[in-house]
Amino acid sequence: MKKLFVLLALVGVMFSSISCNMVRGAGRDVEKAGDAVQDAVR
Repeated sequence: MKKLFVLLALVGVMFSSISCNMVRGAGRDVEKAGDAVQDAVR
């Protein structure tokens, strides 16, 4: 039972780390798109 809890905790940490990186990457993409729009308007 204890091993299962540790395994589930590790999997949870792994998925939260992956999702954090995905959100950060998406934020960078949105920022670059916004910069491109601003440059096109100027």
